[in-house]
Amino acid sequence: MSTQTQLSQDTQLIFDLVSTQSLSGSEQAAAEVFVEHASQRGLRSYTDDVGNAIAETGCASGDERYHLVLLGHIDTVPGDIPVRIEDEILHGRGSVDAKGPLAAMLIAASRAEVPDEVRVSVVGAVGEEAAGSIGARHLASQWSPDACIIGEPSGFDGVTLGYKGRLLCNATARCDNSHSAGADGSASDLLITWWNDVLRVALDGNKEDGRLFDQVQASILSLSSGCDGLEQIATLQAGFRIPLSLNAESLINCIEALAVQRVTCEFEGAEDAHLSDRNDPVVLALSNSIRTIGHRPRPKQKTGTADMNVVAPIWKCPIAAYGPGDSSLDHTPHEHLNLTEFGQSIEVLTIAIESLCRDAVEEFASSQ
Repeated sequence: MSTQTQLSQDTQLIFDLVSTQSLSGSEQAAAEVFVEHASQRGLRSYTDDVGNAIAETGCASGDERYHLVLLGHIDTVPGDIPVRIEDEILHGRGSVDAKGPLAAMLIAASRAEVPDEVRVSVVGAVGEEAAGSIGARHLASQWSPDACIIGEPSGFDGVTLGYKGRLLCNATARCDNSHSAGADGSASDLLITWWNDVLRVALDGNKEDGRLFDQVQASILSLSSGCDGLEQIATLQAGFRIPLSLNAESLINCIEALAVQRVTCEFEGAEDAHLSDRNDPVVLALSNSIRTIGHRPRPKQKTGTADMNVVAPIWKCPIAAYGPGDSSLDHTPHEHLNLTEFGQSIEVLTIAIESLCRDAVEEFASSQ
C-alpha cells in the first residue's frame, strides 16, 4: 500500500480528491481540495454560487473568443470503500465516477498550452448523482461555451458519443383497509397491477434483437407498503432509461394515462437522450488524441445518463464524454481506478485541449 508521502503530484491530487467524502449535497470539502490543487498548478480557481468547483486558464471571462468547458462532477453516491493504492490501482468511492476523470481534466488543463484568445474552464459540478443536477443546470444558464468535454469514465481509449435519457417516477396507491380474506385487493395489488400495465405499454416497442441503447429500460428502485388500520398505502419508485426515439414528456403522458383512480404519480429527473455525431469536433479531437498516443479509439454509447443530457440541448455545441476508468464499476463496492490508465488519459486530454484551441484560433485567423 502506498502512503501519501510516496505519491507523485498527479497521484496526490486524485488520492486527495477520492479521500475527501463528497456525497451529493455535501461537496464543499472536496471542492476546497480541488480549488487548492488547481491554485498550486497556477490556475484561477474558485467555487460558484451553488458550490461548483471551477478552475480556469487562458484569458478572463468575457474576453475570450473561444470557450472550452471540461465539465466533470465532484459528488459521489454513498458507499465507504477504504481509500488505498495497491499495485498501481487506486481503490475508493468516486475513483471512477467521476473524480478520476475530473482530476485528469484538471491536470491536463494545467499542462495544455492555451492561446491568449481562449478560455478553458474545468468544473467539478455538484449534484450530478442527484436527480436535479443542480451544478450543471446552474452553469447551463450562465455559460454558452463553444465546445465541451464531459468528464465521465470511458476508458482511456474510449470516447462516449451519447447517453440515454432518464425519468424517475414516484407512484402511490391508496385504499381503505380491508380484511385480506375479502374480495377487495390491497394497495400493493393496485400498485403492482398498474406497474405491470406500465411495463406492457412502455416496453412494447422494444425489439428482442435490438441494441440496449435503443430500448426503453424500466426498473423498480424502491417498494414499500403500510397500513394505519384505516388506510393502506403502497409506494413505488421506478427508474426509466429512455432511447433517442422517445422523449421524457411522451413517457410521462403514457404513464399518467395508465394510472387508475387510486394511483397517483409524481415525476423527477426527466432528461432526454443525446447522441453526438462521429464527426463532431470534440469527438474527432479526442479520437485523434487517442491515436496520437498509439491506440485505437473506441466510440461508445452509454445506457446511463450524465450531465451531457443536461447541458447539450441548451449549449448546442460540439460535445462528447471522456475519462479514465471502467464504467461497469460505477456505484459498486469494487470501484477502483488503474493509475497507468489515469496517466494515459491525461495525455489524451492535454493533446485534445491543445488541438481544439489551436483549430479555433486558426479558424479565427482565416476568417479575418
